[in-house]
Amino acid sequence: MTSERFDAFARDYDTIFRESVTASGDPLEYFVKYKLDCLKRLEANSTAPILDYGCGTGNVTIALTSHFTEVHGYDPSPDSLSVARERVPHATFHPGIGEVPSGHFGSAVISGVLHHVPRRERKDVLATVRDKLEPGGRVFVFEHNPLNPVTRHVVRVCPFDVDVELVYPWHARRLLEEAGFRDVTLEYIVFFPRLLAFLRRFEPLLGWFPAGAQLLAVGTR
Repeated sequence: MTSERFDAFARDYDTIFRESVTASGDPLEYFVKYKLDCLKRLEANSTAPILDYGCGTGNVTIALTSHFTEVHGYDPSPDSLSVARERVPHATFHPGIGEVPSGHFGSAVISGVLHHVPRRERKDVLATVRDKLEPGGRVFVFEHNPLNPVTRHVVRVCPFDVDVELVYPWHARRLLEEAGFRDVTLEYIVFFPRLLAFLRRFEPLLGWFPAGAQLLAVGTR
């Protein structure tokens, strides 16, 4: 999807997202907090700067500011970035990737971005993010899991996911390795809907099971 199309959804993004995940029984905030909890579980360095690459309207950015001391966001959509600035005034936002400092970040989050990027450009995106990390910094890539049929349905009916190509788990791993990341790991996340919330405490033990609604790939510079 082009930045112009995301501009068109900027003010209605949250409403559309909530409608698309109605079947889960959970609000948007649950999924955002879930990502932050993953970063905490995997011990992302909270004292080093973190980059939210493709931050959109700032949903994940808001959560990051509750745990990380210095938060930056980048997005090519001017309207989305305008909303993000309103919502998270204490974060630093960049409209151009060239403005994002290189070698500066201890962590970077790429949440739900790669499936909007043409396949041939994905490795370049990851290589760019790698350049923004300090040595030893880590990237956390959250993506929809196309092996999960419910996820595929949610993507199919979501207006801003029209014509996207989902990222298969093995493709995510290979992309990180080809972009120069080392110690690449892959796990599956988001297993149980709200109706089965009492089982969610077991989700960290199911990272090997490819039925999760999303996948998380992590690599180190």
